[in-house]
Amino acid sequence: MDYDVKDIKLADQGLEKIEWAERRMPVLRKIRERFAKEKPLKGVKIACCLHVTTETANLGRTLKEGGAEVAICASNPLSTQDDVAAAIVKYFGIPTYSIKGENEDQYYSHILKALAFMPNITMDDGADLVGSLHMIALKRYEALHPKILKWVKMLGEKKTKDFINKVVGGTEETTTGVIRLKSMEKEGVLCFPIVAVNDAYTKHMFDNRYGTGQSTIDGILRATNLLFAGANFVVAGYGWCGKGIAMRARGLSAHVIVTEVDPLRALEARMDGFNVMDMKRAAKIGDIFISATGDINVIRGEHFKLMKDGAIVGNAGHFNVEIDIKSLETMKRKIWTYVPPKMPKEKPSELIKMAVKNKANELVNTVLKTEYIHPPPENPKYNYIIDIYTKWHHSYFYFYAIYCCPFPNAILPTFDEGFARMEYTGKNQFSLSYMRHTGKWWEIYSELSLDECLAKIRDEIHFGL
Repeated sequence: MDYDVKDIKLADQGLEKIEWAERRMPVLRKIRERFAKEKPLKGVKIACCLHVTTETANLGRTLKEGGAEVAICASNPLSTQDDVAAAIVKYFGIPTYSIKGENEDQYYSHILKALAFMPNITMDDGADLVGSLHMIALKRYEALHPKILKWVKMLGEKKTKDFINKVVGGTEETTTGVIRLKSMEKEGVLCFPIVAVNDAYTKHMFDNRYGTGQSTIDGILRATNLLFAGANFVVAGYGWCGKGIAMRARGLSAHVIVTEVDPLRALEARMDGFNVMDMKRAAKIGDIFISATGDINVIRGEHFKLMKDGAIVGNAGHFNVEIDIKSLETMKRKIWTYVPPKMPKEKPSELIKMAVKNKANELVNTVLKTEYIHPPPENPKYNYIIDIYTKWHHSYFYFYAIYCCPFPNAILPTFDEGFARMEYTGKNQFSLSYMRHTGKWWEIYSELSLDECLAKIRDEIHFGL
């Protein structure tokens, strides 16, 4: 089996982490037990470009139990848990390509491995894998990494076309990736349907608000050991992640300030009890700044000039574009560096700058921590399972568009509600209430199996596409 991990000898340590996390992922466990008997994903090849952590490990083993062939690569060069990656290979037999601190060439070499797996379904966190797939399909070769371009040329036009035609769909887990894909949909260049796992309510609530909220604060504390009480804590963006970060900072008695360009969200932040102002005003008084917007250049040179000496700046958005590092570099006089636990000391490009700000401008909540929170936010993972199942067995159900998770907007909150019941009751309620809008009421018809639910939805709901 082909793989590329830091050290396969770390597998035993990684297995302990995976099993510890699995105890707190009851829904995935129940789905895996059912999949082991039914093998509903037999014959499907799935390429996953996700954070290589304990949650992804449990997702991968569940998909494999369902009969799928699975390959995993990292969606972020600095969030990989090397021991978990080794355990995925050794104990679950899943080809994994991920090394913490990998450089750009290694990163795209690993994405190439996922592409060369010839998947039928892609799973993404940031849209780097599906983005590369689309650049191949659209023959925009200038946008491809040189290693991927070389592979495409070796593959030849006919094999490349066959490869693209076999892809029935994909999923996307993060806000930034959904933004990229919606832009492609708007331009009319989307080559296969994508389900936005990110848009599931359970994902927003558990992963973004509570997960990112807590883990971001944890990362800052691990790196700086600062007292939050009385500090001016600036959160850029009041989406689900921003709300969680602001909530946790206030819980530590920080004075929280929110900057937000959306007037409705700004009003919401104000009514939630936070001070709201633009970044220029906040820059003058802030002690800690965290960006969580999914946008570019949120904190720029004009803001750095106004900041106090010793201000801490961090990024909790997915990509390394929210903070204008080039402007910061031109102003530097002295850089204080901090090497967090398990970060390779021999790679200065990955040293943490400005206490919680690393030079690569990567995620505070995954880079400065050794683990994600427990219990882990499993909710996006079981949404993945439903999406994969429907794409494989009901591919005719989808147009080339971005769909809300787990299905188009016409479809009901009962998936999330069912998962919530499973989460807290421990009962296997892997069936769904089918609901149809009658004009005045949401009428609950009956408890149906997943296939029956999909059949009714297909036959009776007009999507307006």
